[in-house]
Amino acid sequence: MTAGVTRSVSRRARRRRRWAVEGAAVLVCLVVLISYLSTRSGPEPDDDQAGPGGVPAGVAHSPGLPAADGRTGEAGPATPGLRPRQRPPSPDPTPPASEPAPPPARPGSTALSLSRAEMPASVDLTAVGTRDWVHFGERDGRSTIRKRSGSGEIIDGGGAGRRVGWDGNQEYVRWSDGTPERSANGTSNGVYTCGAGNGFSLAIAGSGAPRTVQVYAGIWMARGRLEARLSTGGPARVARLEDPYTSQSAQFTIRFTLPKGARLLLNWTVEKVFTPHCGNVGLQAVTVR
Repeated sequence: MTAGVTRSVSRRARRRRRWAVEGAAVLVCLVVLISYLSTRSGPEPDDDQAGPGGVPAGVAHSPGLPAADGRTGEAGPATPGLRPRQRPPSPDPTPPASEPAPPPARPGSTALSLSRAEMPASVDLTAVGTRDWVHFGERDGRSTIRKRSGSGEIIDGGGAGRRVGWDGNQEYVRWSDGTPERSANGTSNGVYTCGAGNGFSLAIAGSGAPRTVQVYAGIWMARGRLEARLSTGGPARVARLEDPYTSQSAQFTIRFTLPKGARLLLNWTVEKVFTPHCGNVGLQAVTVR
């Protein structure tokens, strides 16, 4: 009897150990399975794969939704005088701002180059236009102030479209040797004309010596195109200025050499408008030195 009881207790103890071992094995398998499944899940995006505001790089904002800078991406109303340093992209491909400069001209030959830069906040026409200068729009759309005792090399050839006076340019010009107004400490006046194809025509007389012309001009919700060519022939040089959302000004520099009797011909026109409300090109001054 005692031996039978002992054998029964021993069998029960062995079963309990077997169950404990099997339970531990099952638990280990579950842990391994969970670890394996967790490693199969995709990693979280790295910080450098996300764009501003947590949007992944390469994901564009939907039309009409605010972008990171608060703009909607649509060209809304704008006011002349605004000058954001960061502008939305143009709604269509923009031609290059200016063409490459030609190689240096040989002595005695004609030469022509054109470049564009940001217009300074204030321009002294007397200092820049040592030979001649003209300021436009001081009183109205047709008025001009010229350099007293200037060379007269700058010729206003008119242009298509109605000229309108404007007193809200972002940059100022001043002078101390003008006529009929002797001096000005700083004026924001200028002229503009609206509509594609309209603009200003100017000419600069050749003198046989190298000359530098600077045109101070701007645009409002438009693309302006400045074409420079020589009356003696040869390829034209072109520069553009564009802002679909507000206004912008520029200083165009033209360097040329022409014999007496020949002319540099300039056309500053509206190439494209981005608003039905008078997209335009403007003109403040022209200088020669």
